[in-house]
Amino acid sequence: MSSMRAENRRARKAIAKEQKRAAKARAKADSCQREQPVLDGVNAHYGLGHRTRAIAMGGIGAMDILVQHLGLPGRLNKELGVLKRHIPYHDSDHILTLVYNILCGGSSLEDVERLRTDATVLAALGARRLPDPTTLGDFLRRFDSGKTMMLQDIINDCRVQVWQRQPSSFLEEATIDVDGTLVPTGGNCKQGVGMSYKGEIGYHPLLVSLAQTQEPLFLVNRSGNANSCQGAGGWIDTAIGLVERAGFRRISLRGDTAFSQLDRLDGWHGKGIRFVLGLRVMEALEQRLEALDSGSWKELVRPPKYEIKGEPRTRPENVRASIISEKEYLNLTLELEEVAELQYVPTGCKNSYRLVAVRKTIRRERGQLLLTPEVRYFVYLTNDQSSSPEDIVFEANRRCTQEKLIDQLKNQANAMRMPVDTLTGNWAYMVIGGLAVSLKVWFALMLPTAGRWEKTRRHEQDEVLKMDFRRFLQTFINLPAQIVRGARRVYFRLLNHNRYTHILLNFLQEMMVPSRC
Repeated sequence: MSSMRAENRRARKAIAKEQKRAAKARAKADSCQREQPVLDGVNAHYGLGHRTRAIAMGGIGAMDILVQHLGLPGRLNKELGVLKRHIPYHDSDHILTLVYNILCGGSSLEDVERLRTDATVLAALGARRLPDPTTLGDFLRRFDSGKTMMLQDIINDCRVQVWQRQPSSFLEEATIDVDGTLVPTGGNCKQGVGMSYKGEIGYHPLLVSLAQTQEPLFLVNRSGNANSCQGAGGWIDTAIGLVERAGFRRISLRGDTAFSQLDRLDGWHGKGIRFVLGLRVMEALEQRLEALDSGSWKELVRPPKYEIKGEPRTRPENVRASIISEKEYLNLTLELEEVAELQYVPTGCKNSYRLVAVRKTIRRERGQLLLTPEVRYFVYLTNDQSSSPEDIVFEANRRCTQEKLIDQLKNQANAMRMPVDTLTGNWAYMVIGGLAVSLKVWFALMLPTAGRWEKTRRHEQDEVLKMDFRRFLQTFINLPAQIVRGARRVYFRLLNHNRYTHILLNFLQEMMVPSRC
């Protein structure tokens, strides 16, 4: 522990000195007139370093330390039981290989070949060999629904362990978001695929996530022709049980119109669970909203998206609007938003709940011709009787941040590539990809925040927590490092640094502290 703290201090001094030197060089370059461009080319020569072994993803060692610290490999090998014989691999070997492949920028099973054939990567991970892509595909095909659910339970046990190490304020409230997403696939032999409402052949995964940390709690693979809400109620109840076990004192649910779950509202309300759910505007409900008097509606004023700190700049010409007008396309412009509320007893419910409605007046134009305006209603059902109608609307809109997590899973971690030909095998791969995204969140949550620099460290923790997955990889994983083995340890000697490197060193120092769980 003391040696790690001393190493951290030395690294901080070296980074500060290098940054000061670089800033001085930039200032000198900015103050003089140059005859040649800055990128003037170099006389580059290449050669092979015979005595130095280095890798481009030096941060992968920190992720392995986190995984070992949480005891994940031991639990996978003890409880999962996908493999009956270990010649030579265990369950954890396959799962962690897939996770580390994603963390190292891999987007498919074939990218594992890059890791398993690199002797320096094997030395950095302390492994003699890694499974090849064909073996990994066979491993995924061995999963059934029971094994996949067990895998999620093991991961969530580690998740609870991380949550319970946080300050008491972290456990104040858990907001559970739920949504579905379509994943088209071009494979001809994919089991369980179906045609979605968009006419695409593929799958329709369900995602249940925690809004405060943007981490996936449960991922469920379903056929492409499944309804968005299919099986959602049961998984929401399972997520509620998870956050209750972790010790969260308040629980909130958010979802769009496909996840209103009218048959479960009374049960959630009876448990004291707050919900803000979208509700479909059927004809009878629309007539009731239209019958409201004008005094029931008041204008909805949204806060500005950001605060202008300097002098306001002149807005550039709206080229898109001019093209729409010139080509006489139909142009829709939001003209007015109004909000109203009333009490409502949903179908199948015994209790009366609060219905908050938003009426949008939309201006319709075609070229220079002004058409009849259009009115649209958006309705939110909630048992929150204390918040203002505006706050309910803003709370429902904040659920859209889950789209960011869906994008990270689909396009950055490539967790929804569906690499094998079975429904449950692709489900297992999706859960493993979700584990890679969760490791990014756990890395941020495990950063030390107490002590003299608490305010600064909390700001750094929030910044890491809000990072996109791709940016996290570029910042903390893709650090070139020399690998030196000896004295029963693997030494990662970082060959480069950035302004976040000290955060990585703080994390490693925290991992040396014995677990308080």
